[in-house]
Amino acid sequence: MTHSKPIEDCVRASLEQYFKDLKGVEPHAVHDMVLQAVEKPMLEVVMRQAQGNQSKAAAWLGINRNTLRRKLLDHKLID
Repeated sequence: MTHSKPIEDCVRASLEQYFKDLKGVEPHAVHDMVLQAVEKPMLEVVMRQAQGNQSKAAAWLGINRNTLRRKLLDHKLID
């Protein structure tokens, strides 16, 4: 899979900008912040590509269907 700008580069650039924007203020919970920022859009795209099929989406993500369902609920992507 070839991308003109790999995801890693986008994340790296965003984090560099985040730290610059802090202007010396200590960061807090960066790990959770990044996971939250990435997880929801990833779930949205994968679910759309899987046409709402949670079993298929879970397989593509490499996670258990129950885990996917919990994440979808957590992000308010399903009721």
